[in-house]
Amino acid sequence: MHPDDPLDQKLTQDRPAARPDDPASTERTTGRHRAVERQRRGGRALLSSTPVRVALATGVTCCLGVAAFAGTREDADAAREPVAEALAERAVDDGRASRSLDRAVSPSPSPTLSPSPTPKPTPSATRRAPRKPAPPPRPRPVAGLTQAQMDNAKIIVDVGAELKMPRRAMVVAVATAMQESRLYNLASDVLPESSRYPHQGSGSDHDSVGLFQQRPSSGWGTVRELMRPSYAARAFYEALRDVPGWQQMSVAGAAQAVQVSAFPDAYAQHEGLATTVVAALT
Repeated sequence: MHPDDPLDQKLTQDRPAARPDDPASTERTTGRHRAVERQRRGGRALLSSTPVRVALATGVTCCLGVAAFAGTREDADAAREPVAEALAERAVDDGRASRSLDRAVSPSPSPTLSPSPTPKPTPSATRRAPRKPAPPPRPRPVAGLTQAQMDNAKIIVDVGAELKMPRRAMVVAVATAMQESRLYNLASDVLPESSRYPHQGSGSDHDSVGLFQQRPSSGWGTVRELMRPSYAARAFYEALRDVPGWQQMSVAGAAQAVQVSAFPDAYAQHEGLATTVVAALT
């Protein structure tokens, strides 16, 4: 570079002159450097304090969590899109198949009806009615009697046992019924009312009815009462009890004392058979 060259001279003129060593400017520069240094030291001290560290760590963690959640949601949405597309395609296919000829021709399945629930029985419905006591067994006929005759003889014996009558009184009663009605509960042709009650035949001896052919007109009882075998037997036993010394009488004599029949000796023929029947029933 030559000083005499005009270009060099111009460059020299344009170059700024060197700054003079001014003490004031040097002091200002040094002051600024110290202020900056103090700010840096204060910032490092602030960052090194525990509360600030905790706050910064918490902020960083929250930011990372938000970023991770956003990423996961985006991934889930991205994974859900193919599934949604597949379901949409499947719905289209199903709809297309349901309109096919095969589906249209095939009968649709009938709806299955669930059976109606059986109502639970109420306690009153499940409670069983009390059983009626079984009737006593019918006695087997003996001595050539029919079942009806044997049933009537049993009624006579049972009533005597209820009244605590001795066996001889039972024999007298059975022999009397054998003579009067042949052990059948007879109505009377003279009393049409008697036919309205259960009976096993009819007679025509005045107004005599029942097993013992007792007459309502003589005070033995009403027609309805005398047509009941149990009532007729009780009426006979009570009349026999009122006969003085009947225990010492013969069977025929005791029977005649109660019945006052026109044929007093007819009762004797039934004593043996009556004894056999009473023995079978007691």
